[in-house]
Amino acid sequence: MRLLIIGAGFAGMYTALSAARLRDIQGASPDDLEIALIAPQPTLVVRPRLYEPKPETLTAPLLDVLKAIDVNYIQGSAETVNTEARTVLITSPRGPRTLSYDRLVIATGSRLFRPNIPGLAEHGFSVDSLDDAVALDRHLHGLAERPAVNGRDTVVVAGGGFTGIEAATELPARLRKIFGKDSKTRVIIVERNGAIAPDMGEGPRPLIEDALRKLGVETRLGAGVASLDKSGVTLSTGEHIETETVVWAAGIRAAPLTAQIPAERDNFGRLLVDRDLRVPGVAGVFATGDAARAACDDDGNYALMSCQHATRMGAFAGNNAAAELLGVPTRPYHQKAYVTCLDLGEAGALFTRGWERKVEMVGDVAKKTKREINTVWIYPPKAERAAALASADPERVTDL
Repeated sequence: MRLLIIGAGFAGMYTALSAARLRDIQGASPDDLEIALIAPQPTLVVRPRLYEPKPETLTAPLLDVLKAIDVNYIQGSAETVNTEARTVLITSPRGPRTLSYDRLVIATGSRLFRPNIPGLAEHGFSVDSLDDAVALDRHLHGLAERPAVNGRDTVVVAGGGFTGIEAATELPARLRKIFGKDSKTRVIIVERNGAIAPDMGEGPRPLIEDALRKLGVETRLGAGVASLDKSGVTLSTGEHIETETVVWAAGIRAAPLTAQIPAERDNFGRLLVDRDLRVPGVAGVFATGDAARAACDDDGNYALMSCQHATRMGAFAGNNAAAELLGVPTRPYHQKAYVTCLDLGEAGALFTRGWERKVEMVGDVAKKTKREINTVWIYPPKAERAAALASADPERVTDL
């Protein structure tokens, strides 16, 4: 029997760990149940940190962890899924290859949504992927070699959600290190909604607004990006801002492979799944992480496209896909605990708990927690079999 996992992000990693854990508990061998993970590289990109400097350092190797738990790594990119034949066609350095499966877990994550705005493809940057973040970092350092004119020292961040705020609040310090401490830099967030952090609610928002003021980050609310060119960005209000750097951070969508699964999807391209994270009506297929729209509880809350939800969802998806093959009961996904830890650069951080986002920590105290989350909690476990398998208990992953 073979369980195939597509994707080596947080959801894919924990799918593999959890499936291997259940196989071990049930006394099955890798010959009884092969677990294989498909990804272009055996590397976890620490995506929640890509707004930071030195993004090229923000990866973690997975090969030794996978070997320690007897999960096969298959290098390649999944191109075609045939759910009737139960096969996946991949492209790899060795050429195309078709793999069969008994259970398939779609853990392909999400991609930045880039609308067809004039000039965005040519002149926009992002922190969505490792390559994008590295390109932005090189661009920022390259600016120091240019004259301080034509908006060189101005950065516009399009999007005032979590990613936009974290990128914008980190930029003042990054720019000072590049241009010099006396440089007169500007960072401007452009947000279509009438308020910054539209998803955060009324409680945390004044704290975010205060942090932006302290850092000198400007906002343009109720405005969108109409076009980009070499001279800068033009907003929907008609305002033109001279800048050589526009960071697009306005929304994500599920990776396009989900469109190949003959099942219902939401507006973000996520596959609708049941409480066990199966894709209804498609035999043998599970979806998890940013590829799935899953209910967290019975109160109408659904998993967000975040690492916090992806890790726990992965643990349940891996457990349940393996459980079906091993003939043991599945465990319905649930995740009642929900926290937000928003980095605010030199202004500290903001920590909230619950879907109502009750503020629990601010400033330096919250920043310490954010650093621990970003540098310890979200990284892969050590490549030690017992510890790695223990880390993937579905009931304990991200139990905050």
